Amino acid sequence: MKKVSPQFTELELPGVILIEPQVFNDPRGFFLEAYHGEKYGKAGIMGPFVQDNHSHSKKATLRGLHYQLKSPQGKLIYVVSGSIFDVAVDIRKGSPHFGKWVGVSLSSENRRQLFVPGGFAHGFCVLSDEVDVIYKCTDFYAPDDEFGILWSDEVLGVDWPIPDPVLSDKDSGNVRLADIPEEHLPVYLG
Repeated sequence: MKKVSPQFTELELPGVILIEPQVFNDPRGFFLEAYHGEKYGKAGIMGPFVQDNHSHSKKATLRGLHYQLKSPQGKLIYVVSGSIFDVAVDIRKGSPHFGKWVGVSLSSENRRQLFVPGGFAHGFCVLSDEVDVIYKCTDFYAPDDEFGILWSDEVLGVDWPIPDPVLSDKDSGNVRLADIPEEHLPVYLG
């Protein structure tokens, strides 16, 4: 891990950044900046962000591992209610970190955020009874460009805290990373 600034830490996978916003608490509640283009840009989180998504999920739901190839999406993820275990996997051909993953707990209590750059697969599982997740994307969702990797790919070895997750039919049909044709994987640009 590499501290970029007091609020920003680059995790073991270069480009994946954990954000710990400054929170101002008082008797009324709290205030924090959920995004500040200049500050985030200086920390290596480049926009522009063009789409915001809101996901509501029940306990033990697992969403992912998803990525887009021609229109890669960088994602800035944060939880407004509940908690998740959030995962980024480097799937860029030629990357020295290919097939490696990193996971962090994000919650409405710790108010942390995670930035996952384009070229990485992303997924999360729900730890609380319910969760509301907001994520900003650097490109638009393109259903014809979406790919998925099986959450339980034993070669990746993601240590999910939920042993028997609830999956969508689409995510149940995802394949192992080794079974994805090379032309369907992003390229590491160095």
